[in-house]
Amino acid sequence: MKLGFPGLLVLLGLLHSAVMRVWGVTTTFPSFPTPTPFPTSDFSSSSPPDSAWPTSSSKSQVRRPQNLGTAFYSPGKVNHMSFSNFTGNRDDRGVCQCSVILPDNTFPVVRVERLEITAQTISKKFEKELSKVKEYVQLISVYEEKLLNLTVRVSIMEKDSISYTELDFELIKMEVKEMEKLIKQLKVGFTGSTVIIDQLEVEIRNMTLLVEQLETLDKNNVLAIRREILALKKRLKECEASKVESAPLPPAPGSCAHGGVVNISKPAVVQLNWLGFSYKYGAWGRDYSPQSPGNGLYWVAPLDTDGRTLRYYRLYNTKDDLLLYTNAQTNQIYYGQGSGTVVYKNNMYVNWYNSQNMAKINLTTNNVDLTQTLPNAAYNNRFSYANVGWQDMDFAMDENGLWVIYATEASTGNIVISKLNDSTLAVLNTWHTKQYKPSVTNTFMVCGVLYATRTLSTRLEEIFYSYDTNTGKEGKLSIVMQKMQENVQSINYHPFEQKLFVYNDGYLMNYDLVFRPLPQ
Repeated sequence: MKLGFPGLLVLLGLLHSAVMRVWGVTTTFPSFPTPTPFPTSDFSSSSPPDSAWPTSSSKSQVRRPQNLGTAFYSPGKVNHMSFSNFTGNRDDRGVCQCSVILPDNTFPVVRVERLEITAQTISKKFEKELSKVKEYVQLISVYEEKLLNLTVRVSIMEKDSISYTELDFELIKMEVKEMEKLIKQLKVGFTGSTVIIDQLEVEIRNMTLLVEQLETLDKNNVLAIRREILALKKRLKECEASKVESAPLPPAPGSCAHGGVVNISKPAVVQLNWLGFSYKYGAWGRDYSPQSPGNGLYWVAPLDTDGRTLRYYRLYNTKDDLLLYTNAQTNQIYYGQGSGTVVYKNNMYVNWYNSQNMAKINLTTNNVDLTQTLPNAAYNNRFSYANVGWQDMDFAMDENGLWVIYATEASTGNIVISKLNDSTLAVLNTWHTKQYKPSVTNTFMVCGVLYATRTLSTRLEEIFYSYDTNTGKEGKLSIVMQKMQENVQSINYHPFEQKLFVYNDGYLMNYDLVFRPLPQ
């Protein structure tokens, strides 16, 4: 076998001690941290005379249980370590020989290999068991979720005993049995700690008992409770029916048998105008004629992007055509101004461009049948509405006919209301209000009553002012309107539908009006 480095040191030290004894010298050398290796050398060149060796020719024999080696000492190279004395002999060639016992301190390679194999085997078993644990944890999470679901359902059933039937109990029983079966399978396959599984099993057993108790309670009480509930529902319906019978009916379409506007619905967005979002200014509505109140066509009149000029308008026979942009008739006029347009008895009424004139356009022929000057009216953006330019003349119609809302220099900007003859555009009557026109955002007429709006925020408008031409009285209101966009450009009322047609930054919107009933 090959000697390791420590073995060589021991062997050389023993040889050195033996030689010193032969020569009659006893020397102890200090040890150094890094010993110098000794090459094999014979003693032929520097060996002592034969008389220096002991007369005895006996060889010192030492038992070698594991590692034996033969050392050759060279006097010129000495290992500076102290060892015990050994005896030796010299052969026929004068070479000193001795036998020593070397310790078995070589590196245990075989043991390390066995240790590595054992570690790999243990690691594989650990990974296998860890994967099982992960699978069990996932299954336990699923069971916990199912158990929580059942707990919630049972809790609901405890609170409201009339909301379940026998079928509900059967379904819950089936689910509980399924969970019991899964828990048993899990306990068989799980070899580790079963504390959580045992807890789940106990909870499932408790759930089974609770379901049985609830089922017993249902058989005893629920039928009676259901009868009572049905009786209460019947009495409630009778009460509601009596209230409906005693409640006042809304006014008939086109009728003024009410006490005025008291509320308004949420907006219904009908459509974006056909020219697109950039055309924020304009008006829209539905034609109204007392002779055929429910058959009027729909019209949309967006202004140019300058917010002033009216060049084109569209007509739709039905609301479906309006929604689908189909079967539309597009007409061009020269020129309208502002978004105070209205259609009444198949005629469109506009403020003629850059003038104090009113114009009547026949929708069948698209011809201007009549123009007429509105006496004393301010025009060309002198007293327009707030946030809306060029609406000096705002035409309106209601159950009583055609109107125009404007301001004059004499009124110092306050709203003036004039009733018009729809055939000749002659002013039939005029009312002066105390409401400043540029402080309101828009107005509309209902049964001879003017209603004015103002802005509360970017999403809220308020009907805050009224003027009754029938009595000459002003009033303060607070009816909040929701809106889709910030600015309201025009509001037109339709008597038959009892709706508002609002042009809101390019969007066409509808509102239903709620009226105060007349006193009984």
